[in-house]
Amino acid sequence: MAGVNKVILLGNLGKDPEINTLESGVKVARFPLATNEYFKGRDGEMVEKTEWHQVVLWRNRAELAEKYLTKGSQVYIEGRIQTREWEDKEGNKRYSTEIVGLVMNFVGGRPGQGSGNEPSGGGRSEAPADNTPPEEDDLPF
Repeated sequence: MAGVNKVILLGNLGKDPEINTLESGVKVARFPLATNEYFKGRDGEMVEKTEWHQVVLWRNRAELAEKYLTKGSQVYIEGRIQTREWEDKEGNKRYSTEIVGLVMNFVGGRPGQGSGNEPSGGGRSEAPADNTPPEEDDLPF
C-alpha cells in the first residue's frame, strides 16, 4: 500500500523568494513561510504560535513567485515534505526538511497594495485571508 505525503499551508513569506537558475535553465525559488496557530493558554489568554516552513518551488511556480511574491505576501501552498541529506565541509551529515510546492495560489493582494488581481498557479484560493485568532476556541485538555 502506498503512503500519503501531502502538506497544505496558508501563510506569509518571511522574506523575498531566493531565485536560482540551474545550468539547465530551470528556475527554483526558496522562501520561508510562516503559519500561525491561535489557542487559549492555561491562563485563559490567547497565545499565538508561529511555525516556519522552508518552501521550494520549481519551474513555472518559481517564475510566478519571482514575479509576484515578496516578503509578507500571503500564499496558499499544497505540496509534499522532502528531507535532503548532505555532508558539510567537516564531513558531518546535515539534513534539511522542506515543503516542495506543487500547487500555489495567491491570497489577498500584494503587501501594501490592497487587493490585487495577480494571476495564480491554478486559480485563486477561497481560503480565508484573515489571521484573526478565534474567540471561543479552547484546548481539549
